[in-house]
Amino acid sequence: MKQFISRRVKALNENLGDEEGFTLLEILVVLAILALLIGLVAPAALRQLGGARVSVAKQSITRIGTVLDIYKLDTGTYPSSEDGLDALVHAPAGEEGWNGPYLKDGKVPLDPWNHPYVYRSPSERESKDYDLCSHGPSGTGEAEMICN
Repeated sequence: MKQFISRRVKALNENLGDEEGFTLLEILVVLAILALLIGLVAPAALRQLGGARVSVAKQSITRIGTVLDIYKLDTGTYPSSEDGLDALVHAPAGEEGWNGPYLKDGKVPLDPWNHPYVYRSPSERESKDYDLCSHGPSGTGEAEMICN
């Protein structure tokens, strides 16, 4: 029995020496390839995300513009700058014909960067009844503004 056990232990030890694994160099090469792929793909993905937010902002401005048009049909005018977009949720004082709230969740929406939309009525631009804009990622400044 002792001989059998010693032969089995010897066979197991020989088999263990035959096992192959990854060398440190192979692991480092794989990690380098992964880092290179992430370095190339991540910026493109982030650019797409930024473009998607701009697209969502434009669509939201269009949707809010439609709601403002419904408000005007009910009341005869767009909300004043003082009342702002809050007039779509809460009836302004003395407003005849208000038939709201005009927004489902009962709160004024924020742009994709969680900043409030800028609303001005009357518009500061020619041939527009009102201005409805997002300041973009920074939340300030005119350079990144997205408007109706």
